[in-house]
Amino acid sequence: MPYFHEFIMLTIIHFLAVMSPGPDFAIVLRQSISFGRKTAIITSLGIGAGISVHVLYTLLGVGILISQSDSLMIAAKILGAAYITYLAFNLLRSKAKPDQSSSIALDNNKKHQKKAFMVGFMTNVLNPKATLFFLAIFTTVVSASTPIAVQSLYGLWIIVTTAAWFCLVSFLFSQQSVRKKFLNHGHWFDRVMGLVLLVFAVKLVIELI
Repeated sequence: MPYFHEFIMLTIIHFLAVMSPGPDFAIVLRQSISFGRKTAIITSLGIGAGISVHVLYTLLGVGILISQSDSLMIAAKILGAAYITYLAFNLLRSKAKPDQSSSIALDNNKKHQKKAFMVGFMTNVLNPKATLFFLAIFTTVVSASTPIAVQSLYGLWIIVTTAAWFCLVSFLFSQQSVRKKFLNHGHWFDRVMGLVLLVFAVKLVIELI
């Protein structure tokens, strides 16, 4: 296994990055508490699909072009901050629900599930931190001489493990014992998650100044 050391280094760095709190984690946590396991897992799969976009353009060399162009990097950060702010304000406007039957029904609603997938997908795709992360590991950890087929396998591994991690988060936080502690005050939990996302958006804007 000539690329084993490279793979181990990439895996360790990726695990440390994916387990650190960020917009993806905040969204999955909110979906788990507010809607339940199915919605949260579908959102997690959307995040995994979003990772595939970063992997693809990194392998094609587009990531380097983005990082070397100030205007493209600024545009990426503005888009990311705008989308995260949009999600944040939606959560901050959350109102108390008379009962939790509506969230249970939504968890099994096909239209809601499609929306959950897109929320996960867009949250990850529009996160400029993900762009910089993939550029960093594929230019420092991964050797330029590593065949594209091997790099593609690295990317596939990152996609699968990212989705798996957030599915695990979904499983843990959608357990009834955990959800019951939050559901009676679910709108306040949504507002707190909205505030967390707003902090991430503000951080992106500050980096532009």
